[in-house]
Order: sequence, then structure tokens, then C-alpha cells
Amino acid sequence: MPSKPQTSFIKSLSLWLLLGVLTGCATALEPVEHDPVLAKANGSVPDSFFTKQAEKHLSANLPETGFLLLNTGRDAFMVRAALIESANQSIDAQYYIWNDDSSGRYLAGRLLAAAERGVNVRLLLDDINVAGKESLFAVLNGHPNIHVRIFNPARSRSGAGRFLSLILDFDRINRRMHNKTFVADGYAGIAGGRNIGDEYFDEHPELNFRDRDVMALGPVAGHMTDNFIAYWNSQWSYPLEQIYQPQPPELAASARSRLINETAQAQAFKAIPPQGREAANTLLEERFADLIQAPAKLVYDVPPKDPEAPADTPKLTAQALYGLVTEAEKEILVESAYFVLADEQLSDLREVVKPGLSILAITNSLASNDLVTNHSAYARWREEMLESGIELYELRPDAKDCKAWVVNQAACDNGAVSLHSKAVVFDQSTLFVGSLNVNLRSIYLNGETVLIIQSPEMAKAVSDDIRRSMTPENSWQVTLDESGDLLWQSAGQQVDHEPDVGFWRRTKSRFLSWLPLEKYL
Repeated sequence: MPSKPQTSFIKSLSLWLLLGVLTGCATALEPVEHDPVLAKANGSVPDSFFTKQAEKHLSANLPETGFLLLNTGRDAFMVRAALIESANQSIDAQYYIWNDDSSGRYLAGRLLAAAERGVNVRLLLDDINVAGKESLFAVLNGHPNIHVRIFNPARSRSGAGRFLSLILDFDRINRRMHNKTFVADGYAGIAGGRNIGDEYFDEHPELNFRDRDVMALGPVAGHMTDNFIAYWNSQWSYPLEQIYQPQPPELAASARSRLINETAQAQAFKAIPPQGREAANTLLEERFADLIQAPAKLVYDVPPKDPEAPADTPKLTAQALYGLVTEAEKEILVESAYFVLADEQLSDLREVVKPGLSILAITNSLASNDLVTNHSAYARWREEMLESGIELYELRPDAKDCKAWVVNQAACDNGAVSLHSKAVVFDQSTLFVGSLNVNLRSIYLNGETVLIIQSPEMAKAVSDDIRRSMTPENSWQVTLDESGDLLWQSAGQQVDHEPDVGFWRRTKSRFLSWLPLEKYL
């Protein structure tokens, strides 16, 4: 047994070691200066496949950009895969999540194949979901035509050190890049709610997301590149090799060959993505034939110069949403995976809402939400939102229309559906769609990207989808009874507690809803 002096020494040494670990974790990475050669925006390619398609399918007498809704995960996956195969010069991809699963590896492998034929690829990822997947991105980053950067990374990459760095560097780490854009040759792009992963593309065997993207052909896709460049050149976007040790060259080359070969046949998918440029061009030309030309603008939040500065001012995307709210005359339909309006937002809403304006919102139920923490933030303000006149609907995980939203029919039979879409329709004429959830995190903390499209045709299509999801076979309507207590009603069912979940999940949500954490969830 150690003597008292020895015990005291061991305790002191342990304390100093712990302080050293904590201090190391708390030390932020220094802002980075970037190579100016890699800093330029990729403009559209003259006489490319995409510019020729624009000439063929877009009318010169209408707005220059055409849009197409990507409502199923499978279509969204196919179009992304086709854009990679058809790209001739450049691909810029910016995502909050890129999973190392079948979909993520397939698209990564096709990016490598594109780089092999000379396409310059830039991939920008938020760090919050990168940990543990660095090896996949290092395989890409080792190719001379591919450059990978990570936005706002934690210094520690794994284990307790990473957890501590998230806690001790809380203000900076909370400023996330939630933007999601994909642009080929500077002229064809996708913006919306989807990340990269099986659950976003109707390929997960159990849980799939109801989501929404928009493909753009024309100048608005170039504005997506502006959004990408703003983050790519941020002093908080780090080349992957600065935070993750690359493999030796011979191992990296072998890993690249394996990934390209692995994705050459795409056997893992129920519907085979287009293989080669000819098949991809055919698929895209079919989609381009259905483009809707409309006035539109892209709004994005610039990355923070100082991520530790107070985040108490609504971001540009949130300001754009608020401006549209003030202009609405009859109806606002909201579809948001996470939906939180607190005192300040509800007070502002009461001041600007015109008499007779109805606001209807659908979000996840506790049963369909993939995150109990995020649901608790919504639950904390649910009664106040109802008292402010907002009609609330919560998605059922067993929604009848799952098979219309998710192409993977077996997943609807065997699993559940969750809402991940972020869209708002104003007066059946304006569509606001992108990465922004109508919640405090998106309003104040995250970087977001949204499209505002002035198209009654597209607005009606999304409006009809939202209304359908609000029907009793797809959602519960939440109301207040005469005593002010919550009620859930759906398809002959009425309950006075969160439906279709057990006691423990309800208890966790209720406990978390007592905590004032809604800005960070």
C-alpha cells in the first residue's frame, strides 16, 4: 500500500496531468491561411453539357434558371450520381454530414473516378460528424485533383479528448456549417435538406427521411458556388491533412483503386445509378425536360469571422424568412424537421401577422424524431406556439404515405419514416427551401443555405405535399383542450400524452424540456 506522501504525490501528478489534458483540449486551432491557387470560384464551362442543356430546355423569354423538385431520396441520389458522371471540369460539394456507408462510399468513389479523368473536385465538410470517417476522406484527399477541407474542427479527433474539446471550446464548436450544396461545372447544382447517407436516399433498411431538394440549371447554380467559396476560403476551414495524418503514398494509391473498383458496378443499390457519361447525360436530359423557370435567389449565411463572438443576431437566411413572413397575406405552410419558436420569435410574429393569416406547421413527433434532445426543445415551446395561433401537426412514424415519399417500400413496412425536410410555402406562390430548420439553432448559430423561388407551380406542388402529410393517416394534430392541456388527434385516436412512445422516452423528453437549451438543439 502506498505511503501517504506517495499517495499525495500520485494525486498531485494525476491532477497536473488532467489539467494538462484539459488545457490542451481547450487550445483552439489557429486560423489558417489558404493557398490562393485553390481559392477561386469555378465558373460555368462554355459549351459544356450543362450550358447546352440550358439552351435546349430553357426559354430565352423567361428567367434564366430552371428548377426541379427532388422529392424522393432515390431521385436525389440518382441526380447527384449523374452530375458527377457528367461533370467535365469541376465539382464543389459542401455538406454537414457525409456518411461512410453504401451511398457515401459510392458517391466518394465516383468523385475519385471523376478526378481520374481530370475533373477538379473540392469537398467541404463540417467537422461535427467527420470524426471516425477521416480515413474515407483521406483516400479522396490523396488524389492530386481532389482537395478536402473540414470546417471548424475540434483539435482532438477521438475519445475523451474530443468530448472535452467540445465542452471546453463550447462557443466556437457550436458554430456549425449546416449548408448543403452540390455544383457541377458551375452551372448545375442542388440545394436543400439532404445530407449524404443511406437514410437520405431511401437506401436504409429501417429508418428513412422524408426530405426535399431542388436542382437548379443556370446562373443560380453559380450562386451556390459563391456560397461554397465563402466557406472554402474561411480561415476556419482546414485542409484535411492539417488535422488528420495521411496514409503513406503507396497505401493511399491502393485505397483509391479499391474504392473506384468497389463503386464501378454499384451492386449495393436497388436501382443502379447511371454508369458513365452517356447514361448520366441521358438521365439528366430527361430531368431537364421538366424544369420550371422562375425568378429566384439564393441566400446563404457567411461563415463567422470570430466563431466565439456572441451569436445573438438572426442570420441572413433567418432574416430572409422573416421578411417573407411580413409579406404573407393569407397562408404560411411550414415543413421543418425541428421547429422551435421562443418568446422573441413569437412576439415578433404576433406583431407582423396580418388579420386572417393562417400558419400551419408540421414537424416530427417524439415517435418519429431521430433526436429526443431536439424534440425536447420543441416541446418546451409547443404550448406557447399553439397559443400564438399556429396549427401544429406531428408526423407519425407509421405514416400511410411513407410509400409515396420513400421508394424503399420494405423500409416503410419494416421500419419508420422521419421528417428531415425544411420548406415554407407563402400564399401558394413563393417557395422557401433549403437547409434551414425553423428553430433557434438555425436562426442564430448555424450557417445555412436557402432558395427563394417565386413559382406558383412549385409552391403548389410543395403545398399539396405538406397538406397531405398533415392528414390524420400521416400525422397527429396537436391542440389545447378547454383546460389548456395538450391533446393529440389522428385517425380516430385521441390521447393526452406523446403518442406511440414508451414512458422512458417521454420522461427523457420532458426532463430535457425543462432545461433552457433550445438555442443549442
